[in-house]
Amino acid sequence: MNEKDRILNVIEILEATYGDAHIALKSVNPFQLLVSVILSAQCTDVRVNQVTPVLFERFPDIRSMSEAPREELEELIRTTGFFRNKAKNIKAASRIIVERFKGEIPRTMEEMVTIPGVGRKTANIVLYNAYGVIAGIAVDTHVKRLAKRLGMTLEDNPIKIERDLMAIIPKKDWGEITYVLINHGRQICKARKPNCRECPVRGVCQSVKQSGYFI
Repeated sequence: MNEKDRILNVIEILEATYGDAHIALKSVNPFQLLVSVILSAQCTDVRVNQVTPVLFERFPDIRSMSEAPREELEELIRTTGFFRNKAKNIKAASRIIVERFKGEIPRTMEEMVTIPGVGRKTANIVLYNAYGVIAGIAVDTHVKRLAKRLGMTLEDNPIKIERDLMAIIPKKDWGEITYVLINHGRQICKARKPNCRECPVRGVCQSVKQSGYFI
């Protein structure tokens, strides 16, 4: 089995194992999803889902969010961490969306990444989950760790990791693979102590063979 076939085999097994994988952030529209993704940086999805109901009750749409008093917004999102910078980005993003995109979250990668606080990861998440648009692969900390452990990339930069994954994984799977890898990272292939004995891909995992994780 060559390396590409091995990786495709890993992906096939993981997709079969985590076939119901999906985004954990709760939202009812693209605006709420964008804000939730911005808040999720360096924060758990569970915490974000605890904060957003009150936040969206106070500022229910993109225009009200753009006009939100900075101090009040910071207080509402304080427990998500880095709340000052997140409040700044959410307000700036909301303002740009109102002024440049007539209050609608854009549907292309090119437009999304012009919004303050939005990089390719955030854009990929919003485009796929809000509109079903597959523009790339969202690379978060779980995806980065798993992609390297499973031998899908040698890179550390998320953009380069995304490039490598896109070159191997069929485009139809780009949106789902993020959540498949996240689930595997949370349940089995944990950062400090991967549970290799219970891993469904241990037979074709590069790290098991090369790094001695299987103990």
